[in-house]
Amino acid sequence: MSGLSSLDASGVARGVLWTGPSLHPVACNRKSEFFNDPWTASMMPRGDMRFSCGSGELGAGFASVAGQCPLVVANTCSASVATLPAAARMIDGLRVLWVDAHGDFNTPETTGTGYLGGMALAGACGLWRTGHGGEVSPARVALLAARDIDPPEEALLAQAGVHRFVAGAEPETVLAALGEGPIWLHVDWDAMEPGTVPAAYSVPGGLTPGRLRAFLAAIPPQQIAGVELAEFEMPGTAQAAQGAIATILDIVGPLRPPGR
Repeated sequence: MSGLSSLDASGVARGVLWTGPSLHPVACNRKSEFFNDPWTASMMPRGDMRFSCGSGELGAGFASVAGQCPLVVANTCSASVATLPAAARMIDGLRVLWVDAHGDFNTPETTGTGYLGGMALAGACGLWRTGHGGEVSPARVALLAARDIDPPEEALLAQAGVHRFVAGAEPETVLAALGEGPIWLHVDWDAMEPGTVPAAYSVPGGLTPGRLRAFLAAIPPQQIAGVELAEFEMPGTAQAAQGAIATILDIVGPLRPPGR
């Protein structure tokens, strides 16, 4: 989360989902600048229990949370370069619901900015060699609310067979495209309509809080295999920050069991 302290990140992680043995929160909170963070500098060598997370580090391996539902609170979508392939290796038939204003489907050959977050989903799907694997099947990926996509990304998404849906799509239609297997949910907060949840790269025409909440409520709980929340831009005042986090917690409310 850009500009978010580790204490705040841990608080969001604890508040977002259920507590107890089913949840293993993992927070990555070092700031990653868009134009000053080229992808080659953002990547980290793959090693036991270590994953790249933009310019920071996600220092927990999924081997330690086997059989549980991981929650990743990350500063940028770059974390997914490593988290998604790791999840796909451990979870048979994994589907991915990628909620984002952008396609994140560029490669080092097509990127116009060099930003690793803009190549994360493509890397996880094996379109370029990240060093962290590429086991995610593009045909099992649904991209929701993406509306700022580079022309090269358009071609790559079509060639790969990624399912694409506008912000106004019905949840039932999106879930039908994914099928009945386990779903890894990734939410980049720039998928939201600007002014609803602070995010660095917001684009008009996004989801409203109520709309995204309805989407999450429509996902059968038994299908949720993991959750990632990324690209939240912490406001500069305590009051604004509390309001933004309250909005997030309300949006993800359907992911928490009754009484939490």
